[in-house]
Amino acid sequence: MTYQTRSLFVLSVIMIYFGRFGNSLILAQLQNDIDQLKADFNSSHSDVADGGPIFTDKLTNWTERNEKRIILSQIVSMYLAMLENTDKSKAHIRHISEELYTLKNSLPDGSKKMTDLMNLSKLQMTDLKIQRKAANELLSVLQKLVETPASLKRKRSQFQRKCKC
Repeated sequence: MTYQTRSLFVLSVIMIYFGRFGNSLILAQLQNDIDQLKADFNSSHSDVADGGPIFTDKLTNWTERNEKRIILSQIVSMYLAMLENTDKSKAHIRHISEELYTLKNSLPDGSKKMTDLMNLSKLQMTDLKIQRKAANELLSVLQKLVETPASLKRKRSQFQRKCKC
């Protein structure tokens, strides 16, 4: 997959997951806007391929719909941050930004979940106070872990009984 198609692919995946196709988004217009944005950034430069993709390869590790919504909401935020430093007088940049802001507003909890994950990775598990708190919470964490697969199986089996496919 070339870099040009990767950008469109990532944005297409984002739009599909957030249910924006068929509403107000016209893919052909967005593709034209992205093509203009690529020209602005000179994305045909040879260094674009160095190191592989930055977003599309991350999407393969996130398989569940809710998981993908979390990572996609972060990708949307990163695109918005990138566009903050561009010339907003250009129509294609405004259009892409508007679509991305609409998507971002539909997912208010994605940032909170990512912040939670980042904060967990920063915990100093060698700290005695952290260890005490963790030991206090271990049974609760294990109970949640044990009940999760059962609740998923229950939901699936209930759906299969209701579905007369």
